[in-house]
Amino acid sequence: MKIGIVTPYDWSYPGGVRDHVWHLANEFIAMGHDVRVLAPASGSKGRLSERNVLKMGRTTPIPINGSIARIMLDPSLVLRVRRVLQREHFDVLHVHEPLIPGLSLAALRCSHTLTVGTFHASSYPHLYSTSNLAYASAYPFLRPYFRKLAGRIAVSTAAYQFVSRYFPGEYRVIPNGVNLEHCKTEVAPFPQYMDGKRNILFVGRFEKRKGAKYLLRAIPYIRERYPDTRFLFVGDGRLRRGFQKFVEKHGWQEVIFTGYVSNEDKWRYFASSHVFCSPATGGESMGVVLLEAMASGTPVVASNISGYRTVINNGIDGLLTTPRASEELAWAIGQLLEHEPLRQKLIQAGKQKAYDYAWPRVAQHILDYYYELMEERDNPYFRQISRAL
Repeated sequence: MKIGIVTPYDWSYPGGVRDHVWHLANEFIAMGHDVRVLAPASGSKGRLSERNVLKMGRTTPIPINGSIARIMLDPSLVLRVRRVLQREHFDVLHVHEPLIPGLSLAALRCSHTLTVGTFHASSYPHLYSTSNLAYASAYPFLRPYFRKLAGRIAVSTAAYQFVSRYFPGEYRVIPNGVNLEHCKTEVAPFPQYMDGKRNILFVGRFEKRKGAKYLLRAIPYIRERYPDTRFLFVGDGRLRRGFQKFVEKHGWQEVIFTGYVSNEDKWRYFASSHVFCSPATGGESMGVVLLEAMASGTPVVASNISGYRTVINNGIDGLLTTPRASEELAWAIGQLLEHEPLRQKLIQAGKQKAYDYAWPRVAQHILDYYYELMEERDNPYFRQISRAL
């Protein structure tokens, strides 16, 4: 079939939704389907031609509540989208974050084919408000667009609970996938980090909800008992400079900020680490980075937030700690540094968990959902029976 996949976020910048769309498109193409990705794109990357990607125009960066939302706000957008949809004749249009202003909402408005929406977020602090009152107040305006969705996917129970609070209806929970290609061959660690020190890794953007400062605050507690530790902070963001100054002020050695790294190098950092830590404070619908760590064989310590509980069973395939509690975070990391049997138990269970989320399996679940929706559309009796079951 011919499938259009829409993302509202800038294709030129890394992000969870972009990665999801990229992997999903490639899995569908590998299955033999004809796929086009519709996305805004800015900068020099936005001018580059990419196979199967229709770049719809530049984005506007909107700094709100400690994050940057790069979305397309263009008065001509609806006309542009309508022309693309009329030309491409998609069998299915799959719109990610369909109620986000910009490209997704425009695609939903113009679509006259079978349309599926995927809801990723467990809150929208970057576009609405921390209390989500604005999201609730937008309900009368968004409701007609929401009703155009033939199918609705939530990437986790946390995402489902959030969106269904404002837009009740039938949803299918299909998780984000994880790329296991790097796990099929041995990934080489960085030799400079294989010097006998034990490496604790953070991977993510430096913004408030990712909680990197709580791992920084845990460093003195950890080094009190485990002085042979190194801390690797992989990622970038506007808070990074302040964190580096904090480390310099305290004179801490072996606390390394790498900046943005390639996907290949990210897996090498996982291979170089003894513990992966994600101390996020909220707003995570699932946590693909946790699955990437698990797939690489790195045991995980993470915050006990709703999105992460979707992935981690505490004490079985990872350890969960109270959000914003640096001493508790230090204690959990210490458990994995001190007790090798526990480390190995979490590593083995984590690898098995990651395989359950492999992209080919996730893509097949989504494709099966498309076919089910097509059957419902073409046969009303099927819809009645499936809902009764």
